[in-house]
Amino acid sequence: MTTKTKVSDLGEIVRRAADAIPVIREHATWGEENRRLHGEVIDALAEAGVFRLRTPRRFGGHEADTGTLVRVGRELGRGDGSAGWTASVYWIPTWMVSRFPDEVQEEVFSTPDVRVCGTLSPGGTGTSVDGGLRVNGRWSFISGARHAHWQEIIVVVPGDDGAPRPVVALVPMSELRIVDDWYTSGLRGSGSVTTVAEDVFIPQERVLPMGTVLAGRNDPETSPAYRSPLLPVAAASSVGCAVGMAAGAADAFLERLPGRKITYTSYERQSEAPLTHVRVAESAMLSDTAGFHALRLAETVDGRGIDGSEWSLEDRARCRADLGAACRSAREAVDLLASSSGGSSVYSTAPIQRFRRDLHAVNLHALMNPDTNHELYGRVLCGLEPDTPYV
Repeated sequence: MTTKTKVSDLGEIVRRAADAIPVIREHATWGEENRRLHGEVIDALAEAGVFRLRTPRRFGGHEADTGTLVRVGRELGRGDGSAGWTASVYWIPTWMVSRFPDEVQEEVFSTPDVRVCGTLSPGGTGTSVDGGLRVNGRWSFISGARHAHWQEIIVVVPGDDGAPRPVVALVPMSELRIVDDWYTSGLRGSGSVTTVAEDVFIPQERVLPMGTVLAGRNDPETSPAYRSPLLPVAAASSVGCAVGMAAGAADAFLERLPGRKITYTSYERQSEAPLTHVRVAESAMLSDTAGFHALRLAETVDGRGIDGSEWSLEDRARCRADLGAACRSAREAVDLLASSSGGSSVYSTAPIQRFRRDLHAVNLHALMNPDTNHELYGRVLCGLEPDTPYV
């Protein structure tokens, strides 16, 4: 879909994302049943300008800061976890396109509202041929693949010394095969299928060393939106939807509260029970905690991009820790409300059970997992090496 509506400021996109919540919620059940986002949801996100947030201005995009991504992601996640997650995942490889040569960026961004899916995990091997690479492989958990135009892939190729080294490459979705294997308990609407490359040729200009993409660009000529290292950027890009799911669960809980009683007790109104008051307050405070960590993460990334100051290892590890803390707090906030929603909440028509499942799925993601992220941060605080390049 080509979006011609002009947006004057980034705050307007946040408002438009909020305005899209009714459409997103209307199709959330369809998304679960069909394991992908509904076309009308994709159209609504395009119309709101969501897919252009990380596109450079010279290609008609907004070069949005990650603080805006957190706020937009929160609104989308509030409507439906899968919609918020898919948009957030698109933002990361779209940002990665900025690392490629100008002619590659021109090719990718020539598609209005281009959607780029991808992964940070190696899944294929490449062989050097005249003019580029010949690639074979498969990549799992590719959210939004069915609605994407391009995929960013990680491929292992022989280095100059013969040792294997990872590279990042861009491939049109038309050259990949989709495996319909997304049968899951959470984030079902994200359509995070497996994609397969079978003897696909990738021109050399669409291939970069992994280290080049992971590193920051401390260059005053580069836009602040593209100066920070990849992992803090990815963390800040994806955290907002988790905060939004907690807000969406609170909406669902409070919407069902009037008129509900607590069966087999004297409470004819659940809203009068002190335990309900405690649970709602505890959940709200946990949601606030999630929001704090999400915004602190974004402020760190955006601040470093603006002032160009060096990233310390502790800074980078704390970004991962902020991401994990936000995800954990959001999950705990929803768990409190879901456990107070009664037996009728297990029906698939009750949105709160979907928010709960989706948030548990988010917390299992390798980048989002609180335990993994806190262990990494603790290692660095204890003076040890991070033991991973993903920092």
